[in-house]
Amino acid sequence: MSIQIQNLLRNGRKLNASDIHIVVGLPPILRIDGEVVTAKGGVVTPEAARSLVHDCLSPEQRQVLDSTWQLCFSTKFGERDRARVTIYMRNGCPELSIRLSEPVIGSRDDLNLPEIVDDLVRKPNGLIILTGPTGVGKTTTFHYMIDRINSENRAKIVTIEDPVEYTHPCKRAVVVQQEVLTDVKSFHHALMHVLRQDPDVIGIGEMRERETMYTALTASETGHLVIATLHTPDAVQAVQRIVSAFPEGQQNEVRYMLANTIQAVIAQQLLPAAGGGRRILCCEVLVGTQGIRHNIRENSIHKVYSELQSGRKHGMVTMDHALLDLYQKGEITYDMAVTMARDPNTIKQRVA
Repeated sequence: MSIQIQNLLRNGRKLNASDIHIVVGLPPILRIDGEVVTAKGGVVTPEAARSLVHDCLSPEQRQVLDSTWQLCFSTKFGERDRARVTIYMRNGCPELSIRLSEPVIGSRDDLNLPEIVDDLVRKPNGLIILTGPTGVGKTTTFHYMIDRINSENRAKIVTIEDPVEYTHPCKRAVVVQQEVLTDVKSFHHALMHVLRQDPDVIGIGEMRERETMYTALTASETGHLVIATLHTPDAVQAVQRIVSAFPEGQQNEVRYMLANTIQAVIAQQLLPAAGGGRRILCCEVLVGTQGIRHNIRENSIHKVYSELQSGRKHGMVTMDHALLDLYQKGEITYDMAVTMARDPNTIKQRVA
């Protein structure tokens, strides 16, 4: 079975797939509206997978794959479409997981983002964290926020991404997008030099190592607005994850830096809609109020959730209340709300 990467991407777009998986021994697999669907056609052979990988990589990328056995990069197809391609090894043979980027950035209402997002991107400085597991739309929210700033402000925006999944034309702002392993060696190395580029806004595709987290905190302390993504299940654990990434002797310093700079944490889930055929975003929002900052500074992380529960007037909402709101609007089913809730009784008591 011969596979061409461009045909694969174009067919995936026609079928409204969010992801394409090339697994040896199976036909191509598509993820459509959150469901895994088998495409028509024969199974992928080891020879076809190796040929596909060889044809879509540059010599430099092949060298990286040969030495690290894994690779992530972006590729273009069509006029403006992009895809993120992840290559990994299984049983000595390469396989692919491909994420198709959205061709255009939707409106806040289209994406079901909370209203406070538009207020957050107008902050002059500080740290905004987008968190959640893989595949819940963090990158889409990240690019929505960059686009809002680009549309409203005469500023310089520098993003470091792995890889670049959506390219921003310069509108009112100057936008410089750097890709890991194409333009920079790593997030950490890029951030060490990004302040010399005179940015107003810094976008970090993912905070992985503590060096990246520390540089992001430093940049947000020195008058820049920093928007970054992180992998944690909820907003409170995002705070814990950043602090615990550092050795014990440095954690007090990091708590003070985080308390001084945090503007908000938005934790995301992407859920099947009640009517089927699409998925809908659900957001928990933690805002950096004085109470939140005080509890972070004093290492009273257990009190942060209480502040989150009582902070509706500041635009805060827990994931459980966001799920309840979606259920009451008819956007998701009762079973989905209860299943995804941190405390299912929150849903059950309000509905009873």
